Amino acid sequence: MVLPLEKCKSEWKALEEEFQQLQETHKIYKQKLEELSSLQTACSSSIQKQKKGLKELQYGFQRCKRDCSREESELVQQINSQIKDRQNVFFDMEAYLPKKNGLYLNLVLGNVNVTLLSNQAKFAYKDEYEKFKLYLTIILLLGAVACRFVLHYRVTDEVFNFLLVWYYCTLTIRESILISNGSRIKGWWVSHHYVSTFLSGVMLTWPDGLMYQMFRNQFLAFSIFQSFLWLCPISTILLSEWLPVQTPCVRRKKSLRSHSGSGFWQLYNAITLFELSKHKQCKEWQVFVLALTFLVLFLGNFLTTLKVVHAKLQKNKAKKF
Repeated sequence: MVLPLEKCKSEWKALEEEFQQLQETHKIYKQKLEELSSLQTACSSSIQKQKKGLKELQYGFQRCKRDCSREESELVQQINSQIKDRQNVFFDMEAYLPKKNGLYLNLVLGNVNVTLLSNQAKFAYKDEYEKFKLYLTIILLLGAVACRFVLHYRVTDEVFNFLLVWYYCTLTIRESILISNGSRIKGWWVSHHYVSTFLSGVMLTWPDGLMYQMFRNQFLAFSIFQSFLWLCPISTILLSEWLPVQTPCVRRKKSLRSHSGSGFWQLYNAITLFELSKHKQCKEWQVFVLALTFLVLFLGNFLTTLKVVHAKLQKNKAKKF
């Protein structure tokens, strides 16, 4: 029994030494965390001070711009250009600093810090976000095909619509976290998912009946078509990690085509639902609300597409001259 006991003692001694070292390392870690917190507070305070000063400076320039000479006007214009560049620098700085969550994240997660402090963590989260969209799009495609051609039950339709609600809700949360970490997702592409969440929720509450059955197959066909369109840009973004031929510009174009491609079907859905809302046997409020929602989605996609195309044409004209 002597040898096993001696071995246990030596192992205990080694573990004791490692434990002491662990305590010292953890103590240093806590000190560094406090230092990091102090630096974050100092940086955030300085950025806010800079923003306030630059805003007051711009206001001052606007007031005295009329009385300036030509040379002074050129100087003011140069300084204003530098101020705009500095705003972009502040945006990049704030992507690595803790910030208060927006209203939506506060309602869903509470006052939890969602800032990712390293580029690696940000890219990993963005990659996980794209993979989540890919996997759920495939599941939604299979679900829509099954409901359209195999499972003609209201229960399975409710499961599919509930999955749509959960998918869009999760997307809005993940996109809010990405925006908090410096992602430039903005405009209609964010609002689109909030509107789609509302639309899916209304579809979920629509009771079975004549109006529902008259629109059911059209909606499922639309879901199949839209899932196919979504798969193209998502798979392109994921493939670009291994095949760096795809540029961000190409990815944006494919994403734009996927939204604009489903836009006219959304208009068709809105027209169909408006017609159903005039039907003598239509008593459900969901029909008219869904018609308005599909119309909002179409207008958002269509106007955003026009805006992007116009900006692209203006940029090409500027390059020529």
